[in-house]
Amino acid sequence: MIALGVLLGRLDVSSIEGEVQPGMRIERITSDSRAVTRGALFNAVKGFVTDGHRFIGDAVCKGAAVVVCEELPESPGEECIYIVVPDSRKAMAQIAKAFYRDSSDRLQIIGVTGTNGKTTTARFITAMLNDCGIGTGYIGTGLVLAGEEAIPVERTTPEAEELHRLFLMMVEQGCRAVVMEVSSHALVLQRTYGIVFTGAVFTNLTQDHLDFHHTMEKYAAAKRTLFSNLAPGGFIVINADDPYGEFMAGNQENTRLYCCTVGGKKFTCNRGKEIRAKVIEAGMNRTQVEVEAEGRSYHGIVKLPGLYNVMNMLESFGSGVAMGLQPEKVIRSLSSASPVEGRMEMVRGAAGDYCAVVDYAHTPDALDKVIGALNALKPKGAELIVVFGCGGNRDRQKRPKMGEIVSRGADRLIITSDNPRDEDPRNIMDHIAKGVSSGSYMRFGDRAEAIRCGVNLMKKGDILLVAGKGHEKYQEIAGVRRYFSDRETAKEALLARSNGKRR
Repeated sequence: MIALGVLLGRLDVSSIEGEVQPGMRIERITSDSRAVTRGALFNAVKGFVTDGHRFIGDAVCKGAAVVVCEELPESPGEECIYIVVPDSRKAMAQIAKAFYRDSSDRLQIIGVTGTNGKTTTARFITAMLNDCGIGTGYIGTGLVLAGEEAIPVERTTPEAEELHRLFLMMVEQGCRAVVMEVSSHALVLQRTYGIVFTGAVFTNLTQDHLDFHHTMEKYAAAKRTLFSNLAPGGFIVINADDPYGEFMAGNQENTRLYCCTVGGKKFTCNRGKEIRAKVIEAGMNRTQVEVEAEGRSYHGIVKLPGLYNVMNMLESFGSGVAMGLQPEKVIRSLSSASPVEGRMEMVRGAAGDYCAVVDYAHTPDALDKVIGALNALKPKGAELIVVFGCGGNRDRQKRPKMGEIVSRGADRLIITSDNPRDEDPRNIMDHIAKGVSSGSYMRFGDRAEAIRCGVNLMKKGDILLVAGKGHEKYQEIAGVRRYFSDRETAKEALLARSNGKRR
């Protein structure tokens, strides 16, 4: 509950319709008219699918005491106060921060952004900080972690109202920090407006979400927004091997810059500190590395294959050092960090004789890197079999690119359905197939059947990659989500194969 006068003091108000009574208090805030209760504040947000202004009448009928909007309805009800603002999305972030007692100001908040690697990097940083004695929460892809609680969420970066509610929950549970994945959508849609970040991490930038941003330039500009919202003396950790690294680093004043490289840096880190890593020994289950920082070397382990996962660990190392932790303690903590579900997750049959890898790779760059890492590690004479699809109602330009990448890197290719949403899966598979440049391929509209086919094609030593959905426990078809797990489907098929059966 909060006084309306306090909220008004936070907003850029264009006009007010109705009489604000002294001492009036707001009991609930929401931008969903279905969640309105008597005495609530309803924020009418203009979305891409629908416009919240259409539901102002419903909110008032349910007892909303205050409506925040960009335009007044034609016949505003006298029983309600209308606050007109220039930007209702920005207003929601301001209202949520105030309503949940400015909890974000009581936390050290580290934002992780980029196309790929956000989840692994953010979870590594979270585990490292907790192990080093800093109680830390996590907000990211499909999940919130706070103390002993694990809460599923829909969006990578929740809407402002949910985000600030989570910050308050974390403060009440004794957290001193939070690591959050910050999506480009969230930055454009003002979900993080008003949050002051202690640090920001850039993982990489490759093609994705062009259905939303339209161009890579706009996509990059959206990501860069995060780095302008840092506290004085805050830190930036950059993947210096990425072509967009220098753009993200910019020339931010009063910030500390850490440039991470695994050998192919794209720019010289003139004003910051450089952190290097080199691979000592690579394997399917772990990669041994040597990290060099400020003239000293530290031996570490990444419990995942692939150079890109070394970079994820290196960015996490940089974040720990930037927060003033001892490098020796940071590298020990990261070396003991568990892999993240659905990220290069190994799935084996009963005897361990057949191996599948489940990974969330759903962009051209991510798929290329995963395939490259597995090809480098597969035994001589073995084959890499890849099962993948592309999501519906999303960036169509990347589909043939992903088809070309897999046809070039895999020994056997199986195209299947991902989350077709409202698109015909056959059309999506047709788009992918246009990029297949060489060799034959198979296609199955049924994802489970495709995975079982991949398992049945395996010989001893072969690797099966099931890409695209990773940790997800659903498949969305025609707007309906049904339970589905790549990991469970692959496990069942592998067990049957180990027992001499083919399903």
